[in-house]
Amino acid sequence: MENESTIEIVQQNPNSPVFTVYLNSNALTLQFFTDFPNAISSLDQNPNVGVIILSGNGNHFCAGIDLKSLTSLTAHITSSSDRGRSGQKLRRQIKFMQDAVTAVERCRKPVIASIHGACIGGGVDIVTACDVRYCTEDALFSVKEVDLAITADLGSLQRLPAIVGYGKAVELALTGRMFSGAEAESIGLVSKAFRCKADLEEGVRAIAEGIGAKSPLAVTGTKRVMLKSRDLTLDQGLDYVATWNSAMLLSADLEEVVSAQLRKTKPSFSKL
Repeated sequence: MENESTIEIVQQNPNSPVFTVYLNSNALTLQFFTDFPNAISSLDQNPNVGVIILSGNGNHFCAGIDLKSLTSLTAHITSSSDRGRSGQKLRRQIKFMQDAVTAVERCRKPVIASIHGACIGGGVDIVTACDVRYCTEDALFSVKEVDLAITADLGSLQRLPAIVGYGKAVELALTGRMFSGAEAESIGLVSKAFRCKADLEEGVRAIAEGIGAKSPLAVTGTKRVMLKSRDLTLDQGLDYVATWNSAMLLSADLEEVVSAQLRKTKPSFSKL
């Protein structure tokens, strides 16, 4: 177990490639935006890690940005009477916070969001950066920033339309309304809504263990190619995956799969 001030990293089974990152605080403090990318980066570089589960440590996944931290930040930045310099400082801070969320996409290992309770504002920013999302039926979501007189700026407005569709994303972002885990499943924000938290944790762990048993080269390659192809035309995406596989396809993992099928056993792969 490794502890950060706002993050806790747990490996429940020492023989498992699945690690869980717990958000220790309901609200996102400024310290979170330093701790979180550091934790994700450390797991990315750890060869024992195959899959990361992201969860909340408490009654909620994430209640959004801590309002005291937000007030303190804006007061510090706007203390200068020079509007241009204040604007530059604010832009740097926003880019820094955006980068902390994008750390999930930069991570080679797949990140699965396991959502219970509230997932509000910045919580939606974080889960839309994850590769797969699951929740409880009674989880509550809201793209809340519009109600705080803020244009959501940490990724929801960019990532959510590709997940749920442009029209639904606009409706959720403009109204800021709360919606349930069951609705999140119906619009495609999550892959499945589980009946309760215990079922969620059991189901997500089984899914993560299943992914973790696959070829790490194939898993990390699938994540990278899909993220890259999101920003490319079809022809460009096909060209990218051809280049990727020209470097990665002929691997010991492929040989192990073929050999295991002949032996009628499960394949075993080296760590990445």
